[in-house]
Amino acid sequence: MKVITAHTMQDMDRRAINEYGIPGHELMENAGRECARHILAACGGDTGRRAVVLAGKGNNGGDGYVIARHLLEWGWQVQVIVLAQREEIGGDALTSLVRLPDEVLNFCTEEGALTALYRDDIQAADVLVDALLGTGLSQELRGAYLEAVALINHGPGTVVAVDIPSGVHGTTGRILGQAVQADLTVTFALAKLGQLLYPGADHVGRLVVVDIGIPQQLVETAVGYEYLDERYVSSLVTRRKRTTHKGSYGHCLVVAGSTGKTGAALLSANSAVRSGAGLVTLAVPERLHQIVEIKTTEAMTVPLPDDGSGYLATAAIPVIECLLAGRNVLALGPGIDRRPETVSLVHRLLESVSLPMVIDADGLNAIAEDTSVLKRRVSQQVVLTPHPGEMSRLVGSSIPDVAAVRISVAQDFARTFGVYLVLKGARTIIVAPNGMAAINGSGNPGMASGGMGDVLTGVIAALLAQGYPVWNACRLGVYVHGLAGDLVAMEQGEIGMTATDLMERLPHAFHHLLQQQHNEQ
Repeated sequence: MKVITAHTMQDMDRRAINEYGIPGHELMENAGRECARHILAACGGDTGRRAVVLAGKGNNGGDGYVIARHLLEWGWQVQVIVLAQREEIGGDALTSLVRLPDEVLNFCTEEGALTALYRDDIQAADVLVDALLGTGLSQELRGAYLEAVALINHGPGTVVAVDIPSGVHGTTGRILGQAVQADLTVTFALAKLGQLLYPGADHVGRLVVVDIGIPQQLVETAVGYEYLDERYVSSLVTRRKRTTHKGSYGHCLVVAGSTGKTGAALLSANSAVRSGAGLVTLAVPERLHQIVEIKTTEAMTVPLPDDGSGYLATAAIPVIECLLAGRNVLALGPGIDRRPETVSLVHRLLESVSLPMVIDADGLNAIAEDTSVLKRRVSQQVVLTPHPGEMSRLVGSSIPDVAAVRISVAQDFARTFGVYLVLKGARTIIVAPNGMAAINGSGNPGMASGGMGDVLTGVIAALLAQGYPVWNACRLGVYVHGLAGDLVAMEQGEIGMTATDLMERLPHAFHHLLQQQHNEQ
């Protein structure tokens, strides 16, 4: 599913009107009619049902006036509360307003008056329609608008947001003071980023995208982002031929682990096995090798020089370089610690390894000490998988600053250093070196526990070893990782989910996608 920014949607509206000659009031009429139709479908078509439409003075309010007219025509009791004076309304919104009977219209602009005059009506409504503010909102709510949001959120009726819940930034998903908590959001032409990124996504409820007559050429050529859902991602999975063998699915080398962090190494290697790699070799500091040998069955293991410390030393570099012969991908970083010698090892490998690389955890922290090493790397296929804290170190910014503009931060870094970047979190962002971006739609809060990132490293590495193009490996890997977590949550709930639980569901997640692919054919 394509997702766009609020600015792109505004540009599409403008071009539809100015270049294609579609009257603005026609687009408004289509938008309001489609919203009303979905209200009817979601809330029942019984005559006599009560709806309160809270409207602003702009085009979002105009959509609300159209909704009110259609509900009236279908026998509903409708009250429209406009947070403006009548003389403030113009353009297409006024064209829609004058088609409503005066007895359903109420104009209220003073803070406090809305509660005093209309709280009982809002409390008695079966449906509350939020037509206050659209995707162009950029400032925090105040005054009567803030009051209206509070009244909507405390009303018992079903809340339907027109285009986007008022108070949600249309591009970043940031909450501008307060935001409507919708049960259903009906948006136009294409989904907006703010509806899918958190915290805005928590306010949307069920999202429905409707056609309002924007020319298809504008929809298809609009600059946007991919939202990864099951139907789309299932098309990326490659079915196995009957005549294949383990050599057909690549060989992963995983360099990971240090004293106290053998779990990270084991999770990465075993997840690569669970994700279909033909062979997996796990290389760990020599002092940890016996422990790892006991805990692995399918993955092979190799000890690396560690000066007896249990931490990777630069003496391990020539051993790792020899191990790369015959391998298809190098996964580097989980649990390797941040000691100076380990940082040097990461830098040296970046400067010498030509294989595709997946770098996570302490491998990323090593890069953060000198990001220019990415400019000196040999491999042209490098995947970095930071969480927000690691990303903040990579860009030298605070975690809140990164969180506020996650997509643009990821795009800027990927473009600057020519890497594939997976910025983890709720709605993980995947970005290619050219800035192309995708947003993951799988996963759940149960995955907020240690080791989940180590599993993702193994999944992506396994897909690269199997020959998936890097862009596909990143998108498929992230989605499968989240889907496996969703399968665990369906079986045992979110609380107490472990990385091992998720790892064991990886084959089921791939199978689920292949079934979806079969059903689509």
